[in-house]
Amino acid sequence: MTKALFKTRYFSNKFLLFFASVLLCFSVHSQKRNAGFIKGTYKKNGYDWWWHSFVAKDKLTGELQPFFIEYYFINPKLAKDSVVLGQSKWNQQHKNKPGYAMLKCGTWTKNGAVQIHNFYPMSKSSFDKKELNVKIGNAILTETKLSGSVSVSKEEAKSKPEMMCDAGELSWDLTVDKKLTYNVGYGAGGFFRALKAFRMYWHVQGMLSEFNGTIEYNDRIYEVEPETSYGYQDKNWGVDYTNPWVWLNCNNLKNKNGERLATTSLDVGGGRPVVFGIPFNKKILVAFYYKGKFYEYNFSKFWKKSKTDLNCYSDDTFVYWKIVATNSNSKLEIDFKCPKDKMLKVNYENPKGEFNHTDLLNGGHAEGTIKLFHKEKKAWKLIDELSGSYGGCEFGEYKN
Repeated sequence: MTKALFKTRYFSNKFLLFFASVLLCFSVHSQKRNAGFIKGTYKKNGYDWWWHSFVAKDKLTGELQPFFIEYYFINPKLAKDSVVLGQSKWNQQHKNKPGYAMLKCGTWTKNGAVQIHNFYPMSKSSFDKKELNVKIGNAILTETKLSGSVSVSKEEAKSKPEMMCDAGELSWDLTVDKKLTYNVGYGAGGFFRALKAFRMYWHVQGMLSEFNGTIEYNDRIYEVEPETSYGYQDKNWGVDYTNPWVWLNCNNLKNKNGERLATTSLDVGGGRPVVFGIPFNKKILVAFYYKGKFYEYNFSKFWKKSKTDLNCYSDDTFVYWKIVATNSNSKLEIDFKCPKDKMLKVNYENPKGEFNHTDLLNGGHAEGTIKLFHKEKKAWKLIDELSGSYGGCEFGEYKN
């Protein structure tokens, strides 16, 4: 065999092995994908965040209440020794891009949903590029533990609108066991991360997570127990946010007999992908674990012949997620809603300092039904119908 022929076959085989590996990387628990990805140009034009949502129990009343905790970085190279809030009048006038580490925490209650923000420079913050190891102020985050606190006074929230938050105090000391992972596949793999191909990336390390510990919110104690936490953890990173913005997760799913299915989980995410600056049509990814079996409807995995139909809208009372997802062997019919009086308009500025998503509704009380069908003899057979509650959810869209 000639050297030229050997090299051609060698590199051809390497390419095939690489291509096969990224396609087969579907639902793998990946510490590397859950690490910090702000490097290179992202340091001055990028963000990275780790989102956690779960349900806690009021220690006095026993009432269940959902909470969220997010560790967030934006343009870290611009925040070495001081915080730059992009929505301040001064920074807007001088076109200064934002730069900070942020603890973003809150809860969803009827007519009382809040988001509380504390900001720190990078001199008091850090993240690891090989594994999940984050520090913001005194708050810490790893794959198994998160702790910290936030506090904003009423006067501060009112006098500093550039903080984009509400007043309140919240502290947490939690452990987490991530039972199920949704790895969206090659689109968030090392090759496409290195190319910075996508405007916004997504990885779901804890599609179904069990949290344990305590929350203190405005001098009230809440207990977080694994069986009733219905927890979730994902991360997003990139240079901007998707528009529209769609997310739905539910880990409190029950069958017709009212029995909770402990290894069953739903996750939906997406909007309009932008790849190498080119916007695509609206797309969503749907992942569903049912009694330990994995179903996926992912437009990028064309060989699965997946199709999704999304109808997400709102009226005066609710936000609705109506989704039909099919592939060659299975179908999901998802019908969820969340009361608007238990939601908040969650606030994010992008790395350029633009505040485009001014109506991004976010909640923790989504409820609805999921119907699972299998194809048998060219017809759809209903396998199960589940009801869900305490789902995390998001929907927002703005005109470009």
